[in-house]
Amino acid sequence: MQALIPIEVIEKRIYLIRGQKVMFDADLAELYEVETGALNRAVKRNADRFPEDFMFSLSAAEHDSLRCQIGILNTRRGGHRKYLPYVFSEQGIAMLSSVLRSKRAVQVNISIMRAFVKLREMISSHKDLARKLEGLEKKYDMQFKVVFDAIRQLMATPEPRQKKIGFIVKERSAVYRTRKKAAK
Repeated sequence: MQALIPIEVIEKRIYLIRGQKVMFDADLAELYEVETGALNRAVKRNADRFPEDFMFSLSAAEHDSLRCQIGILNTRRGGHRKYLPYVFSEQGIAMLSSVLRSKRAVQVNISIMRAFVKLREMISSHKDLARKLEGLEKKYDMQFKVVFDAIRQLMATPEPRQKKIGFIVKERSAVYRTRKKAAK
C-alpha cells in the first residue's frame, strides 16, 4: 500500500527536544491539512488526553534557540506566531488521530508511526554496530587499532564548526596633520 506521505518527509520534521523525539504543532497541522489554531483548539478541548509527556509547550528560550538553529520562524507577512508552539511526542501524535477524527488524520498517523519505528530501528542498529565493534576490538587488540579508530570516527556524528559571523577589516591608523606653530 502506498503511503500518504513519504517517511522521508516526516523524518525531517522530527526533532529531539528535552530528550524526546517530537514534532511541532505547525508541522502536524500541515500534514493533517488543518490550520494550526484548529489543531491546538481540538487538543485544548481534549486536554485530559494530553499529559505532559504527550504534549508540551516550548519555553521562550527554547523557541528562540530553535528559531535560530532550525529556522522555525515563518518569515512571510503575518507568519509570526502569537503563542509559543506546542510539540507532540510519539504518544501524543497517536492520540491526535482520535481527537481530529478524520480519515486523513488516521492515514497521516500511520505514516508518522512508521517514521518513528524506522528511526528507532536505525538507532538500534547503530548501537548494535558499536557493540560488535567493541567485541572485535577486544578480540584483535592492537593489530587493528588503526582500523577500529577509523571506523569509530566514521560512526561519530561530526560536531558543527562554529563560524564567525561578519568580517574583519584591517585598516591602517589614520595620520593627522598638525600645524607647526610659527616661530616669532
